[in-house]
Amino acid sequence: MAERPIILGIVGDSAAGKTTLTRGIAQVLGEHEVTTICTDDYHRYDRQQRKEMGISALHPDCNYVDIIEQHLALLRQGQPILKPIYNHTSGEFDPPEYIQPKKFVIVEGLLGYSSKLARDAYDVKVYLAPPEELRTKWKIKRDTRKRGYNEEQVLSALRQREPDSEAFIRPQRKWSDVIVTFYPPENPEEKANDLLLNVNLVLRPTIPHPDFTEILDDDLSKAIRLGLQRDMGKPVDVLAIDGHATPEQVQKLERMLCSEVPYLGQFCSLEGNQEVGKIVGTTGETLQSYPLALTQLLITYHMLKAMNTAGKMKLAA
Repeated sequence: MAERPIILGIVGDSAAGKTTLTRGIAQVLGEHEVTTICTDDYHRYDRQQRKEMGISALHPDCNYVDIIEQHLALLRQGQPILKPIYNHTSGEFDPPEYIQPKKFVIVEGLLGYSSKLARDAYDVKVYLAPPEELRTKWKIKRDTRKRGYNEEQVLSALRQREPDSEAFIRPQRKWSDVIVTFYPPENPEEKANDLLLNVNLVLRPTIPHPDFTEILDDDLSKAIRLGLQRDMGKPVDVLAIDGHATPEQVQKLERMLCSEVPYLGQFCSLEGNQEVGKIVGTTGETLQSYPLALTQLLITYHMLKAMNTAGKMKLAA
């Protein structure tokens, strides 16, 4: 067992799904074992100041990147931090919060991989890259319901922030170990359902992934597929999981994860297990997405493997 925390990074643009993914992973690991922090709390200026200066929250100059680096280094050593808190409702800063790292630390936000010192603190790095059309829908839904904006204000903000998204957020994709892309199915009937999303998981060779060769197949009609593609010019494995995958197909993939990490066994089979892949429907009912659930299990797998590796390194030392 590693004494230092295992740190997971989840980076992506605004409303890319970071919080949903984080919540599910924390449930699998046990929320009492997880500390979650958001690097967006490290803004240098409040909303009014940014407006006056003409700078967006996505720009590194608008954030205390150096303090993020310091705090990540402290967390990796198991040391507490005094974390700032940015209030997304008021656009101002609340009093800072004393944070003591637990066994696992999940760090989500816009600029988590923007410097080498920050990147070096993570054991596992994930980047969320939904299609822009889908991210726009998610941002409108979130910001109109939870942050007091109207739709035109959200769309205007997206247009203004696009140059910084292109310059500073999307390039961080190249530093990730896993790239997660949820996207709607092509079938028009299924496409209308926002909850029935497929996922592509780009598995970079920067960390050892599970052996998925058992499902390697050229049959594109299968709901779960593994293929070799190129991402940013480099060869990568891509695991594709469709929203209409059957329980039998899902269980085959589960077994590959759970056989290597026995802890995950309690979450397999996913069928009927609402701890992972949880999505709240429009009427408040709880639904389950197999692509989301399997994504959460895969990332948890990597965190547990990292804990194992860190423990062995400590013993060897």
